[in-house]
Amino acid sequence: MFEKLALPLMCAPMSFASSVPLAVACREAGVLAGWQGGTVTRENAFRNYLDALGRVEGTPAIVNLPARIATERDGEAKLAMLEAARAPLVLSSVGNPAALVARVHGWGGRLIQDVTTFYHAEKSIDVGVDGLMATCAGAGGHTGFLTPMAFVPALRRIWDGFLIVAGGIADARGIAGALALGGDIACMGTRFIATPESGVVEGHRQDRAARHGPDHVIGGDEWRPSQLDTGLDRSRGPRRRYIAHCAHRHARRGQAMARHLQCRAKRRADRRGGAGGETGRTSR
Repeated sequence: MFEKLALPLMCAPMSFASSVPLAVACREAGVLAGWQGGTVTRENAFRNYLDALGRVEGTPAIVNLPARIATERDGEAKLAMLEAARAPLVLSSVGNPAALVARVHGWGGRLIQDVTTFYHAEKSIDVGVDGLMATCAGAGGHTGFLTPMAFVPALRRIWDGFLIVAGGIADARGIAGALALGGDIACMGTRFIATPESGVVEGHRQDRAARHGPDHVIGGDEWRPSQLDTGLDRSRGPRRRYIAHCAHRHARRGQAMARHLQCRAKRRADRRGGAGGETGRTSR
């Protein structure tokens, strides 16, 4: 399936940036063409992806869907279209993929699960996924917080199947690093946003090409220059006050929970003591 890859690289499926022209260009260029099917809400737009990709010879395409789609009534239309097209690859994310694994395997496809923790990887392997995508620190979307230096080798100790590595990969050195850690291919997103084929607005595309590391902010599609343009600088006082407020709020919640648990433990002890005393009096 992957013999036509010109590079061990996957274009990340991205909300707003994924587009039919980008997916087609990736297939033609020899890159695994990821596209974001979860955010395509109109059936005709979803069908346009499948029709356009079906007319192109090249590397496989992989559609990203939330795991819950297999159990939601609204997801049936998309799955029926994928089944009719015999989509070879599905990338599942956010949840238990068991039902989606069964559905994709039913039409002969393969399912890769996006994982951010070792526990999630173990549970995904247990339900029969065909591959894993290690979403590490620096990745977009539902980002992970584990460094690939530790996460990928740990996954390789329990999984010898297909493995994609994602998180902060922007050039050939990042791809080489992902392979050296044990990955089969690397996943890259931000670089593709700056391409002419991506689905973002022109200002976003130009900004993405002009900016560098410190301008990137993890979390959604936020940009520090965009925040400054709107008067929001999270590195200054208001952000510190907000963090302090959150810390104080969570501390109060923790204290309240501790008091609640102490009271509950005391009530249980009182009930056990009372039950024991009554039993003792009855037995006498």
